[in-house]
Amino acid sequence: MISLDERGLSRRSALKATATGAALGSTFALSVQPVSAQTMITTPADGLTAGEIKVKTADGKEMAAYRAMPARGTGFGTILVVQEIFGVHAHIADMCRRFAKAGYYAIAPELYFRQGDPKGYTEIPKLIAEIVSKVPDAQVMADLDACVAFAKGEGKADTAKLGITGFCWGGRITWLYAAHNPGLKAGVAWYGRVVGDSTAMTPKHPVDLAKDLKAPVLGLYGGADTGIPNDTVDRMRAALKEGSAAAKKSEIHTYPDMPHAFNADYRPSYRKEAAEDGWKRALAWFKANGVT
Repeated sequence: MISLDERGLSRRSALKATATGAALGSTFALSVQPVSAQTMITTPADGLTAGEIKVKTADGKEMAAYRAMPARGTGFGTILVVQEIFGVHAHIADMCRRFAKAGYYAIAPELYFRQGDPKGYTEIPKLIAEIVSKVPDAQVMADLDACVAFAKGEGKADTAKLGITGFCWGGRITWLYAAHNPGLKAGVAWYGRVVGDSTAMTPKHPVDLAKDLKAPVLGLYGGADTGIPNDTVDRMRAALKEGSAAAKKSEIHTYPDMPHAFNADYRPSYRKEAAEDGWKRALAWFKANGVT
């Protein structure tokens, strides 16, 4: 099992790590370069058990995942952390450590592992065409279920207190998983698309699944996100009002003038005030809905 330095990655090591052969969660995909070192947050791993593990999937494969939890104790609330389109890179691993510092067992699986490795891609359109677009939603749901089973099997997490959060690509997945798993308590979706074309890989989208939500979701969106127009977010709000009981409990908060990926502290899109407010809202949402 490959593990990261238990003291946490320094900014310098995260930026200097090469994409090829780097441990999961230790670096960034080439397609997100240049990295904004000035704003990048690195949460130390002192007091945590943190690093890469392997999860057995339903089809018998081994899926890499980054897992972080307090070094002592048991019965931690469980948070599934779902990647951006760039995979499980240093920022996603850091989000796991932030949740662990807050007392959670957090796990971020590499959900593209069957389709390819996103680290070496320099162009986002090519990454989407060759990997992201080939990942079936059904596969993702099953792999997230496998992570829940893994967490339960380790004996440290309390999977009866299960939450999910995701960013960009993972924000959409968060909505979908809230319609998939009846054991989920709550979700927090950061700027995830809510509408789209129906395809064999992505047959339904969040706006189609409001009636099926089994857990309330907090959506966090940027009012100036050019990739997720405000009218689509308004459509989701309307669908939630007509949806299941969990849908009616769901909320969407829009930050005016904020761009896409405002929480991505390693990118120029980062907006400190909105990101910090979103983090506080996320923790409060999980606590209010039994993920403690």
